[in-house]
Amino acid sequence: MPAIDCLPDRPFTTAAALTLGFNRTTLSRWVRTGRLRRLLVGVYARPDLPENMELRCEAAALVINPSSVVCDRTAAWIWGVDVLDSHELEHCPPVETYVLRGRARTRRRQCAGGVRDLHEDDIVEVHGLRVTSPPRTALDLACKLRRRDALAALDGFMRVHGLTTAQLRRGLNRYFRRRGVVQARQLVELADPRSESPGESWARLEVLDHGLPAPEPQVWVYEDGRPVFRLDLAWRRRKVALEYDGRDFHGEDRRDHDKARRNWLREHGWTVVVVRAEDFAPERIQGWIHELRTALG
Repeated sequence: MPAIDCLPDRPFTTAAALTLGFNRTTLSRWVRTGRLRRLLVGVYARPDLPENMELRCEAAALVINPSSVVCDRTAAWIWGVDVLDSHELEHCPPVETYVLRGRARTRRRQCAGGVRDLHEDDIVEVHGLRVTSPPRTALDLACKLRRRDALAALDGFMRVHGLTTAQLRRGLNRYFRRRGVVQARQLVELADPRSESPGESWARLEVLDHGLPAPEPQVWVYEDGRPVFRLDLAWRRRKVALEYDGRDFHGEDRRDHDKARRNWLREHGWTVVVVRAEDFAPERIQGWIHELRTALG
């Protein structure tokens, strides 16, 4: 079996690895142990390569037809906006591509998609890859994804690419009668670039959907005139905070820090409600919503 140093220093496909003498079992094991990174279905890269937009475009170009346009969640991934579920980070979904009417579809196991009507200004060429623009991608996802993920996508594109509510409203004019446009119109008015993770967007949406007053994202807490802690979501005047504990940001090395920070907040009169990914299950939402409702009076 060849050594890992024999692998290319750029993204490569399963077929390319097989020609070098590797097998699928070894590739899967190396992904599980962190010796290899799976970027897309059937596309890998060495873990020492920086994951940036150029690398992502190069990876996608290995499995799509040149005439295709990368859309939806794959386009968001290329633009640096996280809309994938946690399990999809380990088992990547197919690359989402579309072609214009009259063009041949991409028919590969790694790809999913069809035909879509796109204007010239909907398509941007990025490192040789045709990708839907940030505004078009954001609005497509606002129509297509479930509500909480759709809001997270809008928040992410506003934060990363500076999209504004007015810009998104203008873009929606072209979505007349499209499936999901009613949801998109509602969520555009709720989107906020200050949300820094999908979990924060989910939590904010649940708060609003349950009729509670809107929280303020990224609130600084001061002591003696200096900022000491920043809260994910808060109601300043009520001194109530809602914190999202995500695996990506709150691993074991952060637990002690988070506990000390929240103890300090409670000692200084704050009510702190903490939610995790599992708390968005239908049977668990009412528990922390009730806790918030009580704290807010």
